[in-house]
Amino acid sequence: MSQLVALWQSSGIFQISIPQVAMILIGLFLLYLAIARRFEPLLLIPNLGFGGILSNIPGVDIAVGDGVLAQFAAMGLDTGIFPLLVFMGIGAMTDFGPLLANPRTMLLGAAAQFGIFSTL
Repeated sequence: MSQLVALWQSSGIFQISIPQVAMILIGLFLLYLAIARRFEPLLLIPNLGFGGILSNIPGVDIAVGDGVLAQFAAMGLDTGIFPLLVFMGIGAMTDFGPLLANPRTMLLGAAAQFGIFSTL
């Protein structure tokens, strides 16, 4: 019987707290918005949805110490590389259809590219 109690106490369900449950539910809601409602899926799915769920799994410590998310944070966020990659990715996905339809909007595109260049 004591082995079952020890197994239960080492499980993630026993270790979960109310704030972790709330953040996992928020992560699931953001995944729902991204997949079902198509609200910014490129940002919500990998960053906010899965990141919020993974970092709040109890007993795993994926976001502290030598965990995977801690290493991503140390490599990308602390060095400032991830914001640059996000700006460059958004710039690469720019739709040029409206620019070709209305050439005056080229000034907005030039301002956006100058912002990316100055960030880099």
